[in-house]
Amino acid sequence: MYDVITVGSATIDVFVDTEDGLFRPCKRCKGHVNVPFGSKILIEKLKFFTGGGGTNTAVGFARLGLKTAWIGKLGDDQTGKTVLAELKKERVDTRLAAVAKGKTSGYSIILDAKGHDRTILAHKGCNDELSPSDVSLGKIKTNWIYCSSQMGRSLSTLTRIIRYSKKKGIFIAFNPSTYMITEERAAVARILKMTETLIFNKEEAGLLVGDAPIRKMIERIHKMGPKYVVVTDGKNGAWGSDGNEVWFCKAPGVPVVEATGAGDSFATGFVAGIMKGMPVDEAMKIGMVESASVIQYIGAKNILLTWKQAINKSRGLPKKICAPIR
Repeated sequence: MYDVITVGSATIDVFVDTEDGLFRPCKRCKGHVNVPFGSKILIEKLKFFTGGGGTNTAVGFARLGLKTAWIGKLGDDQTGKTVLAELKKERVDTRLAAVAKGKTSGYSIILDAKGHDRTILAHKGCNDELSPSDVSLGKIKTNWIYCSSQMGRSLSTLTRIIRYSKKKGIFIAFNPSTYMITEERAAVARILKMTETLIFNKEEAGLLVGDAPIRKMIERIHKMGPKYVVVTDGKNGAWGSDGNEVWFCKAPGVPVVEATGAGDSFATGFVAGIMKGMPVDEAMKIGMVESASVIQYIGAKNILLTWKQAINKSRGLPKKICAPIR
């Protein structure tokens, strides 16, 4: 019996730091950069870490002391072997994962430059190919299922897992992506009817229910099914609701080295808090300190906290960092 099973992607993330060699502002096209053709761009730093929403959250929950398993699909390549080895090292049960012969695993190249945002080149590999035959529903014995964004065949399989889990009284946490909401709106709506806890960002919330004052957006989201709703807004903070009251939490002021994994770490901390019976504002503090820890380092799993560390750091936050809004 697990405390939580995560369902989602796995990748190797390659962080490429070119300083200012690659990201040059484009004067004629706002929000874009110029990349010089026919030239060699020197890389200042090159680092490799495992990533993907499914494994990021699995390791996050395991670090917090929860008995955790991961459902996802890997290729039988070196990337897949690396991911499995790290999960096992982190005490995440991988027996529910599928390995596809002759397939490649997910891979991301994260182009980062000092003082600028990142651009990610993503190879999905077999992350979108999780099929019903890869998952034995009878082995899903858990209190919670945490679902990150899935597409293709994996989305159909995810929906099947969620329906089964709902019938078994398993709580569902859901973290859809912008792409999933845009391309698979009907599927997202069906999942939300079965969702206990929804965590996503403000842009994604706007795509789902339309732009509106935050309280109105959250009200509309609750009507779609979720009991708990969290809307994050990066360095601006986050809002959380239990359907009766809405809280706003300021983001802790920490230096940002790399933002990859911020959403996954926040969601992990928040859901763990809810699992342990915390009220929304206290659970949000756990999410905040988890995210603040990760963004100070390169890599989506650096540095995820233990439960004791998270509690101590949340107690050290300013008393009024979370407050109800009227």
